[in-house]
Amino acid sequence: MKYSHRLSDAIHILVFVVINADGDLSSQSIADSIQSNPSLVRRLMSRLVKAELLVSRPGRVAPHLARPANTITLLEIYRATEDNQELLHLDRETNPRYMVGRLIQDTLASTYSEIQAAAEAKMAQISLQDIVDDLLLRNDQERKQTRGIDDRDRI
Repeated sequence: MKYSHRLSDAIHILVFVVINADGDLSSQSIADSIQSNPSLVRRLMSRLVKAELLVSRPGRVAPHLARPANTITLLEIYRATEDNQELLHLDRETNPRYMVGRLIQDTLASTYSEIQAAAEAKMAQISLQDIVDDLLLRNDQERKQTRGIDDRDRI
């Protein structure tokens, strides 16, 4: 089973843009942080621009948020980046000659729908600023615990 990292990578990009606003915001620099490639970063940035979450101009290395981080939710980022927005997926290849095989999809569909609604409601409550604040707090805690390790200072 293949899992999508688009949401995580898109959040990573947006947080990088916020925290590194005065630094190197090239797709290469962001890709280095994600441990990916610049073309993936550019594709995700394009989706974020289309969703009006990010502003980026061709030929300029100065992306910035389209609006304050506290007004951008994880749900908006999720909807901007994920093609298949279902968190859980049914196995449609079960054997209808068996009662479980015949009925499991309907049973799971309603359960999965409830889980999807709950997850989306929670994502709507979490802002990009919440993620930025948590990351900065963790960075401060890490620095206190690991004084003297220069590589940790890399954003």
